[in-house]
Amino acid sequence: MVDLNKKNILITGGAGFIGSNLAIEIQSKFPKSNITIFDCFRNEKTFSNGNLMSLGHFENLSNFNGEIICGNINSEDDISILKKYKFDYIFHQAAISDTRVTDQEAIFKTNINSFYHILDMVKSMNSILVYASSAATYGNSISPQKIGSESPNNPYGFSKNIMDKIAMKFIKNNPDKTIIGLRYFNVYGPGEFYKNTTASTVLQFALQILSNHPPKLFKASDKIFRDFVYIKDVIMANLLACSSKKSGIYNVGTGIPRSFQDIADILLKELNSSFKCKYIPNPYKNNYQFHTQADLSIIKKNLNYTPQWSLEDGIKDYIPEIIKIDNKFNT
Repeated sequence: MVDLNKKNILITGGAGFIGSNLAIEIQSKFPKSNITIFDCFRNEKTFSNGNLMSLGHFENLSNFNGEIICGNINSEDDISILKKYKFDYIFHQAAISDTRVTDQEAIFKTNINSFYHILDMVKSMNSILVYASSAATYGNSISPQKIGSESPNNPYGFSKNIMDKIAMKFIKNNPDKTIIGLRYFNVYGPGEFYKNTTASTVLQFALQILSNHPPKLFKASDKIFRDFVYIKDVIMANLLACSSKKSGIYNVGTGIPRSFQDIADILLKELNSSFKCKYIPNPYKNNYQFHTQADLSIIKKNLNYTPQWSLEDGIKDYIPEIIKIDNKFNT
């Protein structure tokens, strides 16, 4: 793993779930690194589906000691502040990541247009870029999902697929630059609470159980499979990407699909609950991923990434944090 001490590091979306975990991990492992977080932080604005437009939260950074800039990735004035720096590494996590948002203009401006600004910085600063892509690029393509089998079925997945295409064109035209795109599958773990309704089902099911309610699942959840990846594996993938001299786009998951029923069963066991699951109709039948599984062959070969956390181990590690959340907000 590359030594990030004495390196200047930018994390966009650094007050969000993955960005804040990345910041804290780098700070811990490389205490002499210089980390700058750029995030618009949450406000009270919502999309038409009722979900918050911005998810970054100051409490995700309660243990962060670096520099913070409150800014919007869509604002050229805010971006111009960043251009006064010289970053060795840029972790671009800022995005509208809600797969249920239908406001295409907002998503494309935030996810696509702003990416050009990030690439301009990479070019002028000679930075190494690691950016967040998504398994949503695959839509309902057949598992295991492999690079090249993209078929997005919502605006978010489409935007990330376009970002990947922009990145590949940039790589072709700038072979001396290192650009790594990481397609996250279903990430869960500490730091996601402020995603509210877009937080993982791991957290949502657990809080239902701790609130003395049975976990609420879609019907036939034992037949709905996803590649659930623990946040610690995702952060490891980001750090491994820093060592790569070869640009590319990679899947980040476990390679092992698990059902939503598995999550509920594991949580009921870990929380010593005797509840029986409650089943409701799935309102998203048309544009819904019923089976995802990351093909990890390329990332294992090129980045030496091997996931360390099974679903059982990840949930068990996460439980103490979930109990803290429940005690703080639900008691």
